[in-house]
Amino acid sequence: MFIDEVKIYVKAGDGGNGCVAFRREKFVAKGGPSGGDGGRGGDVVIVSSEHYNTLLHLRYNPEHKAERGGHGEGSNRTGADGDDREVKVPVGTVVYDWHTHEQLCDLNAPNQRFIVSRGGRGGKGNARYAKPWHQTPTEHEPGFPGPELTLRLELKLLADVGLVGFPNAGKSTLISRISAAKPKIADYPFTTLEPNLGVVQLPEDRTFVVADIPGLIEGASEGHGLGTQFLRHIERTRLLIHMVDVSDITGRDPGHDFDVICNELTSYSEELGAKPMIVVASKIDAAQDPARIKAVQKLAKKHKLEFHKISSATGEGLEELKEAIALRLAQTPREAPSEA
Repeated sequence: MFIDEVKIYVKAGDGGNGCVAFRREKFVAKGGPSGGDGGRGGDVVIVSSEHYNTLLHLRYNPEHKAERGGHGEGSNRTGADGDDREVKVPVGTVVYDWHTHEQLCDLNAPNQRFIVSRGGRGGKGNARYAKPWHQTPTEHEPGFPGPELTLRLELKLLADVGLVGFPNAGKSTLISRISAAKPKIADYPFTTLEPNLGVVQLPEDRTFVVADIPGLIEGASEGHGLGTQFLRHIERTRLLIHMVDVSDITGRDPGHDFDVICNELTSYSEELGAKPMIVVASKIDAAQDPARIKAVQKLAKKHKLEFHKISSATGEGLEELKEAIALRLAQTPREAPSEA
C-alpha cells in the first residue's frame, strides 16, 4: 500500500531528577552534599533512509517517545542520558507541525538527520547548591520535561521526470515500455491510483527516473477527481512530459486537453506550471485523423515547447523520446539538497 501522508506524535525524553545525598565515608570528617545531576532525556530524530519508499510503517505506529534520562545518584554521580529515538522515513519526506502548519524540515537526500524534539535537561542535584554559607543544602531540581509535538509527514517522490496528462493518455503504458516498472494498465479511467516510479537506462550508463502519477482532469487543482493528492510528487521533478491522447477513440479535443492540463498545473503552483516541459502526442497508431496530431504540435510550437509523437504499442518514437529527455535533463541542473 502506498501511503504518502501520515500524522504522528513524538515526545522527547524527560530529564532525570537531581539527587539529594550526603557523603558518609569512614575517615572523612566532613563529607558534605554529594547528590548528582539527572541525565538528559533522549532526542527524537527524523532520519531519511533509502530502505523505505512509503510512509506505511508509520501509519500503524504513530507514537514515538525517546527514553527519559536517569536520575542522579550519590557520590556526585550523574544519571545516564536517555537514548535517542530515531524515526526513519523515505527520502523526500517533508515534516510539518500539525497545528501551526510550519515546515520543520525537508529530507531530500539520503541519511539526513533532523532533531525534531530535543530531550529535557536533567535536574540539578543538591551538590550544586552547596555554598560556604549553606553547607548542607537539601534543594534539588526535578528533570525538565521533553517537548511533545504532533507532526504531519508528507512524502514527495524524488524523480527526474514526471508524466502528466488526462486519464488513459498512455502514461502507464509508456513507463512500462521504457523502464522495468509494471504499473496496472487497463482501458478505463483512473487505472493508476498511486504513483509509479521507473528507472530508464540508456547507453553509456546514463539513467533517469520517471514518475507516473494518476491522471488529471479539469478542476483537479480544486480537488476534482484525485485532485491535488498526487501532484506533490512531481514538484521535485526537473522535467515534465505532457502526454496528450490523439487517438480517435476518446472523442475529446486533444487541443482542449492540452490547455486543461496546463491550467491545472499552473493553478496548483506557479513553480509547477513553469517547469520545463516536452509535449508528447501519444497513441498515434490509433489516430486516423492527422489533424489531431497537428493540433497538438501547433500548440506546442505556440508555447515554444519541444514536441514528439509516439506509439507505446508499436514502439514508434520511443527511442527518440528517451534521448530527448536525457538531453533536456543534462541541460537542467539538479537542485541542491536542502540542509536538514
